[in-house]
Amino acid sequence: QVQLVESGGGLVQAGGSLRLSCAASGRTFPINTMGWFRQAPGKEREFVAVISWSGTSTDYADSVKGRFTISRDFAKNSMYLQMNSLKPEDTAVYYCAADRGPISTMHSRYNYWGQGTQVTVSS
Repeated sequence: QVQLVESGGGLVQAGGSLRLSCAASGRTFPINTMGWFRQAPGKEREFVAVISWSGTSTDYADSVKGRFTISRDFAKNSMYLQMNSLKPEDTAVYYCAADRGPISTMHSRYNYWGQGTQVTVSS
């Protein structure tokens, strides 16, 4: 099993920045892809960013391109999401996800999930 723990959420004004962290533990060796998804109240869970376990491949939702950056720290078995120029519409619970399958933007493809961290952007 793989355990994922997110941290770094909070309240920030529009235009501000936050950095989310996701620490992976357990049987992480077969993991091939890790991603960030978010879910706002009354909305479906949506893709934000994804990175391969090697860190060589990344992809972003159009809504966050140029503002968010996903990265990996191999030594710490961790993944990060640097969020800049935050907007009120970025407000959501952000989830870290991981899977042994190929890199994917579809949340249904991920078997391991963290508990989520709340990000609130005030206008």
